[in-house]
Amino acid sequence: MQEELLDFLHYLMIEKGLAENSIISYKRDLKSYITFLIEEKKLTNWNEVTRLQIVQFLAFLKDQKKSTKTLARHTASIRSFHQFLQKEKITRTDPSSHIESPKLEKSLPKALSMEEVDRFLDSCKENTPYDIRDKAIIELLYATGMRVSELIDLNNESLYLEMQFVRCIGKGNKERIVPVGGAALEALERYFQLGRPKLSNPKKRSDSLFINHRGQKLSRQGLWKIIKARAKEAGISKNITPHTMRHSFATHLLMNGADLRSVQEMLGHADISTTQIYTHVTNVRMKDVHRQFHPRH
Repeated sequence: MQEELLDFLHYLMIEKGLAENSIISYKRDLKSYITFLIEEKKLTNWNEVTRLQIVQFLAFLKDQKKSTKTLARHTASIRSFHQFLQKEKITRTDPSSHIESPKLEKSLPKALSMEEVDRFLDSCKENTPYDIRDKAIIELLYATGMRVSELIDLNNESLYLEMQFVRCIGKGNKERIVPVGGAALEALERYFQLGRPKLSNPKKRSDSLFINHRGQKLSRQGLWKIIKARAKEAGISKNITPHTMRHSFATHLLMNGADLRSVQEMLGHADISTTQIYTHVTNVRMKDVHRQFHPRH
């Protein structure tokens, strides 16, 4: 049963072109599912799987206090996998076809206020190569709304400082161009001149744009630690992650009048429905405009 999982992951990578993080997520979800079927249900063949057993697995996850979001993700992974098995004629039927995904509550993305962004950026005093690097990272995240994986995968050739844009590779290996504003450009130029040369390792040079104390590519965990530390220094009590800057980018653009389609392009969302979670921002702004300008308010 493990062999079919490997075939499926290969299919996601080669034919579907999914990002590495998405494939890792599928692998993690399906490994726990397969372990349940083998160890708890003593199954040895995919044709033995029934709808009831899938429901029992999801109930097993629920008993472990897994969130609705986690249950929905597992359900989607299981469905995709069983559709693949039937498509490849490994199984005769798809036992997951009538499994309903748990209803997700729509949660609004957490964003910083503009005042908090200013404090966040001011936490980098620019006295050391690390301050200079961290200021450039935060400025670039806020200026472009890039995902964490996109930022750490940037290399020195990804930036076009004179033309004021960055070229990044998003989900599904899709390339997009995002404009970069003056404050971020200034921070990046300072990083190139005063930060990166001092962090660089002459014996083992890296082409990655953002590097750690060993002169090597900054990891996701490394970036997460930087964001947490800088937020603490800024006295921000909100639970900040690198993704918070992406939400702040989109929220502040819409608050200042940007149209949803442009924000979708800059975020690299394949479907505008993903971007529409931010429409609460435009609704709030419309109320403020109405309150301020309508003669009968």
